[in-house]
Amino acid sequence: MKRKIAVVTTSRADYSHLYWPLRDLSAHPQVDLKLIVMGAHLSAEFGHTVREIEKDGFPIAARIECLLSSDSDVGMAKTIGVATLSLAEYLGQMRPDILLLIADRYELLAPAAVALALRIPIAHIEGGEISEGAIDDAVRNALTKMSHIHFTSTIEARRRIIAMDEEEWRVHRAGAPSLDHLRRAKLHTREELESRLNVHLEKPAILVAYHPVTIARNTLEETDALFAALAAVPNQILFCYPNADAGSRELIERIRAFQASRKNLHLFVNLDAITYWSLLREVDVSLGNSSSGIMETPSFALPTVNVGLRQQGRERAQNIIDAAPETRAILEALRKAQGAEFRDALRGMSNPYGDGNASEKIVEVLTSVPLSQELLQKRHTAMSTPEPAPVPRSFRKSQS
Repeated sequence: MKRKIAVVTTSRADYSHLYWPLRDLSAHPQVDLKLIVMGAHLSAEFGHTVREIEKDGFPIAARIECLLSSDSDVGMAKTIGVATLSLAEYLGQMRPDILLLIADRYELLAPAAVALALRIPIAHIEGGEISEGAIDDAVRNALTKMSHIHFTSTIEARRRIIAMDEEEWRVHRAGAPSLDHLRRAKLHTREELESRLNVHLEKPAILVAYHPVTIARNTLEETDALFAALAAVPNQILFCYPNADAGSRELIERIRAFQASRKNLHLFVNLDAITYWSLLREVDVSLGNSSSGIMETPSFALPTVNVGLRQQGRERAQNIIDAAPETRAILEALRKAQGAEFRDALRGMSNPYGDGNASEKIVEVLTSVPLSQELLQKRHTAMSTPEPAPVPRSFRKSQS
Protein backbone atom coordinates (compact mmCIF):
# COMPACT_ATOMS: atom_id res chain seq x y z
CA MET A 1 0.00 0.00 0.00
CA LYS A 2 1.10 3.56 -0.65
CA ARG A 3 2.23 5.66 2.28
CA LYS A 4 -0.29 8.45 2.87
CA ILE A 5 1.59 11.67 3.61
CA ALA A 6 -0.36 14.86 4.36
CA VAL A 7 1.37 18.24 3.96
CA VAL A 8 0.07 21.56 5.31
CA THR A 9 0.78 24.90 3.64
CA THR A 10 -0.56 28.19 5.00
CA SER A 11 0.98 30.97 2.90
CA ARG A 12 3.16 31.88 -0.08
CA ALA A 13 6.21 31.85 2.22
CA ASP A 14 6.05 28.22 3.33
CA TYR A 15 4.80 27.06 -0.09
CA SER A 16 8.01 28.31 -1.69
CA HIS A 17 9.92 26.12 0.79
CA LEU A 18 7.63 23.13 0.29
CA TYR A 19 7.52 23.21 -3.52
CA TRP A 20 10.32 20.70 -4.18
CA PRO A 21 9.41 18.30 -1.36
CA LEU A 22 5.86 18.36 -2.75
CA ARG A 23 7.12 17.80 -6.27
CA ASP A 24 9.25 14.82 -5.19
CA LEU A 25 6.53 13.35 -2.96
CA SER A 26 3.92 13.61 -5.70
CA ALA A 27 6.24 11.79 -8.12
CA HIS A 28 7.12 8.99 -5.69
CA PRO A 29 5.43 5.71 -6.66
CA GLN A 30 4.87 4.69 -3.03
CA VAL A 31 3.36 7.98 -1.79
CA ASP A 32 -0.26 9.08 -1.69
CA LEU A 33 0.17 12.85 -1.24
CA LYS A 34 -2.60 14.80 0.51
CA LEU A 35 -2.06 18.56 0.30
CA ILE A 36 -3.93 20.68 2.84
CA VAL A 37 -4.19 24.38 1.98
CA MET A 38 -5.27 26.90 4.61
CA GLY A 39 -4.80 30.40 6.02
CA ALA A 40 -3.60 33.26 3.84
CA HIS A 41 -3.57 31.04 0.71
CA LEU A 42 -7.37 31.35 0.58
CA SER A 43 -7.48 35.10 1.21
CA ALA A 44 -7.99 37.50 -1.69
CA GLU A 45 -6.46 40.24 0.47
CA PHE A 46 -3.15 38.37 0.53
CA GLY A 47 -3.15 37.45 -3.15
CA HIS A 48 -5.32 34.27 -3.15
CA THR A 49 -2.12 32.31 -3.59
CA VAL A 50 -3.96 28.98 -3.76
CA ARG A 51 -4.10 29.75 -7.49
CA GLU A 52 -0.33 29.39 -7.66
CA ILE A 53 -0.63 25.89 -6.17
CA GLU A 54 -3.33 25.01 -8.69
CA LYS A 55 -1.21 26.36 -11.56
CA ASP A 56 1.68 24.17 -10.40
CA GLY A 57 -0.56 21.15 -10.80
CA PHE A 58 -0.71 19.86 -7.22
CA PRO A 59 -4.09 18.28 -6.38
CA ILE A 60 -5.53 19.89 -3.25
CA ALA A 61 -7.06 17.42 -0.83
CA ALA A 62 -8.57 20.02 1.52
CA ARG A 63 -9.06 23.78 1.76
CA ILE A 64 -9.33 24.92 5.36
CA GLU A 65 -10.89 28.38 5.72
CA CYS A 66 -9.63 29.74 9.03
CA LEU A 67 -7.99 33.17 8.60
CA LEU A 68 -10.07 35.85 10.31
CA SER A 69 -10.30 39.26 8.67
CA SER A 70 -8.64 40.85 11.66
CA ASP A 71 -5.54 42.88 12.44
CA SER A 72 -5.20 41.87 16.08
CA ASP A 73 -3.60 39.24 18.27
CA VAL A 74 -7.10 38.08 19.25
CA GLY A 75 -7.74 37.41 15.56
CA MET A 76 -4.58 35.31 15.41
CA ALA A 77 -5.66 33.30 18.43
CA LYS A 78 -9.15 32.72 17.00
CA THR A 79 -7.63 31.64 13.69
CA ILE A 80 -5.84 28.82 15.54
CA GLY A 81 -9.16 27.75 17.07
CA VAL A 82 -11.09 27.77 13.80
CA ALA A 83 -8.32 25.81 12.09
CA THR A 84 -8.25 23.24 14.90
CA LEU A 85 -11.97 22.50 14.60
CA SER A 86 -11.84 22.07 10.82
CA LEU A 87 -8.65 20.01 10.84
CA ALA A 88 -9.94 17.70 13.58
CA GLU A 89 -12.80 16.71 11.30
CA TYR A 90 -10.66 16.34 8.20
CA LEU A 91 -7.61 14.58 9.66
CA GLY A 92 -9.88 12.39 11.77
CA GLN A 93 -11.39 11.02 8.56
CA MET A 94 -8.19 10.90 6.52
CA ARG A 95 -5.79 9.43 9.13
CA PRO A 96 -2.55 9.99 7.17
CA ASP A 97 0.52 7.92 7.99
CA ILE A 98 2.61 11.09 8.45
CA LEU A 99 1.77 14.79 8.67
CA LEU A 100 4.49 17.11 7.32
CA LEU A 101 4.76 20.68 8.68
CA ILE A 102 7.34 23.37 8.04
CA ALA A 103 8.84 26.26 9.99
CA ASP A 104 7.03 28.36 12.56
CA ARG A 105 3.80 30.04 11.51
CA TYR A 106 1.35 30.31 14.41
CA GLU A 107 -1.42 28.58 12.41
CA LEU A 108 0.62 25.36 12.48
CA LEU A 109 -0.18 24.90 16.17
CA ALA A 110 -3.60 23.73 14.96
CA PRO A 111 -2.59 20.77 12.75
CA ALA A 112 0.12 19.77 15.22
CA ALA A 113 -2.32 19.66 18.14
CA VAL A 114 -4.87 17.71 16.13
CA ALA A 115 -2.30 15.20 14.88
CA LEU A 116 -0.99 14.69 18.41
CA ALA A 117 -4.48 13.87 19.67
CA LEU A 118 -5.10 11.51 16.74
CA ARG A 119 -1.72 9.75 17.15
CA ILE A 120 -0.56 10.80 13.68
CA PRO A 121 3.25 11.03 13.46
CA ILE A 122 4.45 14.56 12.70
CA ALA A 123 7.49 15.42 10.59
CA HIS A 124 8.80 18.98 10.95
CA ILE A 125 11.12 20.96 8.68
CA GLU A 126 13.32 23.85 9.89
CA GLY A 127 13.17 23.27 13.61
CA GLY A 128 16.01 24.12 15.95
CA GLU A 129 16.43 27.68 14.69
CA ILE A 130 16.11 30.89 16.69
CA SER A 131 14.15 34.11 16.06
CA GLU A 132 13.76 35.76 19.42
CA GLY A 133 11.77 38.76 18.17
CA ALA A 134 8.68 36.84 17.10
CA ILE A 135 6.23 34.39 18.61
CA ASP A 136 7.47 32.13 15.81
CA ASP A 137 10.33 31.13 18.11
CA ALA A 138 7.98 29.60 20.69
CA VAL A 139 5.81 28.06 17.97
CA ARG A 140 8.86 26.46 16.37
CA ASN A 141 10.02 24.94 19.64
CA ALA A 142 6.53 23.69 20.44
CA LEU A 143 6.32 22.01 17.03
CA THR A 144 9.71 20.42 17.63
CA LYS A 145 8.57 18.78 20.88
CA MET A 146 5.29 17.67 19.26
CA SER A 147 7.05 16.16 16.23
CA HIS A 148 8.50 12.70 15.70
CA ILE A 149 10.84 13.36 12.76
CA HIS A 150 12.95 16.49 12.34
CA PHE A 151 14.62 17.99 9.27
CA THR A 152 16.97 20.83 10.15
CA SER A 153 18.52 23.44 7.89
CA THR A 154 21.86 23.72 9.68
CA ILE A 155 24.25 21.59 11.67
CA GLU A 156 23.78 23.85 14.69
CA ALA A 157 19.98 23.50 14.50
CA ARG A 158 20.34 19.70 14.57
CA ARG A 159 22.59 19.96 17.64
CA ARG A 160 20.06 22.23 19.34
CA ILE A 161 17.16 19.82 18.77
CA ILE A 162 19.17 16.91 20.17
CA ALA A 163 19.95 19.13 23.17
CA MET A 164 16.16 19.45 23.61
CA ASP A 165 16.20 15.71 24.46
CA GLU A 166 15.15 14.47 21.03
CA GLU A 167 16.62 11.10 20.02
CA GLU A 168 19.42 11.46 17.49
CA TRP A 169 17.99 9.00 14.96
CA ARG A 170 14.95 11.23 14.58
CA VAL A 171 16.95 14.38 13.68
CA HIS A 172 18.22 14.81 10.11
CA ARG A 173 20.22 17.71 8.75
CA ALA A 174 18.71 18.23 5.30
CA GLY A 175 19.24 21.93 4.60
CA ALA A 176 16.54 24.49 3.81
CA PRO A 177 14.37 23.16 0.95
CA SER A 178 13.84 26.67 -0.43
CA LEU A 179 17.46 26.56 -1.60
CA ASP A 180 16.55 23.72 -3.96
CA HIS A 181 15.08 26.34 -6.30
CA LEU A 182 18.57 27.58 -7.03
CA ARG A 183 19.76 24.14 -8.14
CA ARG A 184 16.62 22.74 -9.76
CA ALA A 185 14.75 25.70 -11.24
CA LYS A 186 15.59 28.13 -14.02
CA LEU A 187 15.55 31.70 -12.77
CA HIS A 188 14.17 34.55 -14.87
CA THR A 189 16.52 36.84 -16.73
CA ARG A 190 16.45 40.55 -15.94
CA GLU A 191 14.39 41.18 -19.07
CA GLU A 192 11.92 38.43 -18.19
CA LEU A 193 11.57 39.84 -14.68
CA GLU A 194 10.84 43.32 -15.97
CA SER A 195 8.18 41.92 -18.28
CA ARG A 196 6.56 39.77 -15.60
CA LEU A 197 6.51 42.55 -13.01
CA ASN A 198 5.80 45.38 -15.44
CA VAL A 199 8.62 47.41 -13.93
CA HIS A 200 11.96 48.73 -15.13
CA LEU A 201 14.62 47.55 -12.72
CA GLU A 202 16.95 50.38 -11.86
CA LYS A 203 20.40 50.42 -10.26
CA PRO A 204 20.80 50.45 -7.33
CA ALA A 205 17.61 48.71 -6.17
CA ILE A 206 16.56 47.64 -2.66
CA LEU A 207 14.27 44.65 -2.08
CA VAL A 208 12.32 45.09 1.17
CA ALA A 209 10.70 42.17 3.02
CA TYR A 210 9.41 43.43 6.37
CA HIS A 211 6.86 41.92 8.78
CA PRO A 212 5.24 42.89 12.09
CA VAL A 213 7.35 42.10 15.17
CA THR A 214 4.89 39.70 16.76
CA ILE A 215 6.69 39.40 20.12
CA ALA A 216 6.07 43.10 20.82
CA ARG A 217 2.80 44.46 22.19
CA ASN A 218 2.95 47.10 19.46
CA THR A 219 3.94 44.92 16.51
CA LEU A 220 4.80 47.97 14.39
CA GLU A 221 6.94 49.79 16.94
CA GLU A 222 10.05 49.53 14.72
CA THR A 223 8.46 50.78 11.49
CA ASP A 224 8.96 54.53 12.01
CA ALA A 225 12.71 54.11 11.73
CA LEU A 226 12.39 51.87 8.67
CA PHE A 227 10.26 54.31 6.69
CA ALA A 228 12.33 57.29 7.76
CA ALA A 229 15.43 55.53 6.45
CA LEU A 230 13.74 54.59 3.19
CA ALA A 231 12.60 58.20 2.73
CA ALA A 232 16.24 59.30 2.95
CA VAL A 233 17.60 57.07 0.17
CA PRO A 234 17.12 57.63 -3.59
CA ASN A 235 17.19 53.93 -4.54
CA GLN A 236 14.41 52.16 -6.36
CA ILE A 237 12.45 50.19 -3.74
CA LEU A 238 10.72 46.85 -4.37
CA PHE A 239 8.43 46.11 -1.42
CA CYS A 240 6.98 42.65 -0.68
CA TYR A 241 3.65 42.25 1.15
CA PRO A 242 3.99 41.34 4.85
CA ASN A 243 2.75 38.12 6.44
CA ALA A 244 -0.81 37.86 7.74
CA ASP A 245 0.05 38.74 11.35
CA ALA A 246 -1.32 41.15 13.93
CA GLY A 247 -0.56 44.60 12.54
CA SER A 248 -0.13 43.50 8.92
CA ARG A 249 -3.06 45.50 7.59
CA GLU A 250 -1.88 48.67 9.27
CA LEU A 251 1.60 48.00 7.88
CA ILE A 252 0.16 47.59 4.37
CA GLU A 253 -1.64 50.93 4.70
CA ARG A 254 1.63 52.50 5.80
CA ILE A 255 3.47 51.06 2.79
CA ARG A 256 0.78 52.28 0.39
CA ALA A 257 0.86 55.77 1.88
CA PHE A 258 4.64 55.80 1.48
CA GLN A 259 4.30 54.50 -2.07
CA ALA A 260 2.13 57.52 -2.94
CA SER A 261 5.10 59.78 -2.21
CA ARG A 262 7.66 57.71 -4.14
CA LYS A 263 7.51 57.18 -7.89
CA ASN A 264 10.22 54.52 -7.77
CA LEU A 265 8.56 52.29 -5.16
CA HIS A 266 6.75 49.15 -6.32
CA LEU A 267 4.62 47.00 -4.00
CA PHE A 268 4.01 43.32 -4.81
CA VAL A 269 1.14 41.48 -3.13
CA ASN A 270 2.48 38.10 -4.13
CA LEU A 271 5.72 37.00 -5.75
CA ASP A 272 6.01 33.35 -6.72
CA ALA A 273 9.18 31.60 -5.59
CA ILE A 274 11.03 31.76 -8.92
CA THR A 275 10.25 35.45 -9.39
CA TYR A 276 11.39 36.21 -5.84
CA TRP A 277 14.61 34.27 -6.21
CA SER A 278 15.25 35.95 -9.55
CA LEU A 279 14.87 39.33 -7.87
CA LEU A 280 17.42 38.33 -5.24
CA ARG A 281 19.86 37.82 -8.09
CA GLU A 282 19.17 41.22 -9.65
CA VAL A 283 18.82 43.70 -6.77
CA ASP A 284 21.74 45.37 -4.98
CA VAL A 285 20.58 45.12 -1.36
CA SER A 286 18.01 43.18 0.67
CA LEU A 287 16.44 45.03 3.61
CA GLY A 288 13.96 44.03 6.30
CA ASN A 289 13.37 41.49 9.05
CA SER A 290 12.34 38.39 7.11
CA SER A 291 13.86 34.94 7.59
CA SER A 292 14.36 34.93 3.82
CA GLY A 293 16.88 37.72 4.24
CA ILE A 294 18.90 35.48 6.56
CA MET A 295 18.45 32.08 4.91
CA GLU A 296 18.29 32.71 1.18
CA THR A 297 20.32 35.82 0.35
CA PRO A 298 23.66 34.12 1.19
CA SER A 299 23.21 31.93 -1.89
CA PHE A 300 23.64 35.09 -3.99
CA ALA A 301 26.23 36.76 -1.75
CA LEU A 302 23.65 39.57 -1.59
CA PRO A 303 24.37 42.31 0.96
CA THR A 304 21.48 42.21 3.43
CA VAL A 305 20.48 44.64 6.16
CA ASN A 306 18.53 42.90 8.92
CA VAL A 307 16.54 45.40 10.99
CA GLY A 308 15.57 45.12 14.62
CA LEU A 309 14.48 42.34 16.90
CA ARG A 310 12.56 39.83 14.78
CA GLN A 311 15.43 37.61 13.61
CA GLN A 312 17.58 38.00 16.71
CA GLY A 313 19.48 34.79 17.44
CA ARG A 314 19.21 33.23 13.98
CA GLU A 315 22.44 31.89 12.45
CA ARG A 316 23.97 34.36 10.02
CA ALA A 317 26.33 34.27 7.06
CA GLN A 318 28.80 37.11 6.49
CA ASN A 319 26.50 38.95 4.05
CA ILE A 320 24.18 39.98 6.92
CA ILE A 321 24.52 43.43 8.50
CA ASP A 322 22.42 43.87 11.64
CA ALA A 323 20.93 47.29 12.27
CA ALA A 324 19.10 48.57 15.32
CA PRO A 325 15.58 49.88 14.54
CA GLU A 326 16.88 53.44 14.39
CA THR A 327 16.99 55.60 11.28
CA ARG A 328 20.67 56.43 11.52
CA ALA A 329 21.66 52.81 12.15
CA ILE A 330 19.66 51.59 9.15
CA LEU A 331 21.16 54.25 6.87
CA GLU A 332 24.69 53.42 8.03
CA ALA A 333 24.05 49.72 7.38
CA LEU A 334 22.70 50.50 3.89
CA ARG A 335 25.78 52.55 3.09
CA LYS A 336 28.02 49.69 4.18
CA ALA A 337 25.97 47.15 2.23
CA GLN A 338 26.30 49.16 -0.99
CA GLY A 339 30.04 49.71 -0.60
CA ALA A 340 32.44 47.95 -2.96
CA GLU A 341 34.65 46.77 -0.11
CA PHE A 342 31.82 44.88 1.61
CA ARG A 343 30.54 43.35 -1.63
CA ASP A 344 34.02 42.21 -2.65
CA ALA A 345 34.50 40.51 0.71
CA LEU A 346 31.48 38.26 0.03
CA ARG A 347 32.87 36.61 -3.09
CA GLY A 348 32.98 32.85 -2.83
CA MET A 349 30.94 32.74 0.39
CA SER A 350 28.79 29.70 1.22
CA ASN A 351 25.30 29.42 2.66
CA PRO A 352 25.11 27.69 6.09
CA TYR A 353 21.47 26.78 5.37
CA GLY A 354 22.28 24.18 2.75
CA ASP A 355 23.34 23.30 -0.76
CA GLY A 356 20.05 22.81 -2.61
CA ASN A 357 19.66 19.07 -2.00
CA ALA A 358 17.18 19.13 0.88
CA SER A 359 14.09 17.71 -0.82
CA GLU A 360 15.66 14.40 -1.80
CA LYS A 361 16.88 13.86 1.77
CA ILE A 362 13.48 14.73 3.22
CA VAL A 363 11.59 12.39 0.88
CA GLU A 364 14.06 9.55 1.46
CA VAL A 365 13.39 9.64 5.20
CA LEU A 366 9.62 10.13 4.91
CA THR A 367 9.29 7.12 2.66
CA SER A 368 11.54 4.79 4.67
CA VAL A 369 11.05 5.54 8.36
CA PRO A 370 9.16 2.65 10.03
CA LEU A 371 5.52 3.47 10.82
CA SER A 372 5.54 1.72 14.17
CA GLN A 373 4.91 2.38 17.83
CA GLU A 374 8.61 3.20 18.12
CA LEU A 375 8.03 6.24 15.92
CA LEU A 376 5.16 7.54 18.03
CA GLN A 377 6.67 6.79 21.43
CA LYS A 378 9.41 9.33 22.03
CA ARG A 379 11.94 8.36 24.68
CA HIS A 380 13.94 10.65 26.90
CA THR A 381 17.65 10.28 26.46
CA ALA A 382 19.77 12.58 28.63
CA MET A 383 17.67 12.82 31.79
CA SER A 384 15.95 9.52 32.37
CA THR A 385 17.48 6.88 30.10
CA PRO A 386 21.01 5.82 31.05
CA GLU A 387 21.63 4.22 27.63
CA PRO A 388 20.86 5.82 24.23
CA ALA A 389 17.39 4.98 22.99
CA PRO A 390 17.39 2.15 20.42
CA VAL A 391 17.08 2.99 16.76
CA PRO A 392 14.31 1.04 14.99
CA ARG A 393 15.92 -1.96 13.30
CA SER A 394 14.75 -1.08 9.82
CA PHE A 395 16.07 2.44 10.13
CA ARG A 396 19.64 2.00 11.36
CA LYS A 397 21.49 4.52 9.30
CA SER A 398 24.04 7.15 10.15
CA GLN A 399 22.67 10.67 10.45
CA SER A 400 24.65 13.78 9.69
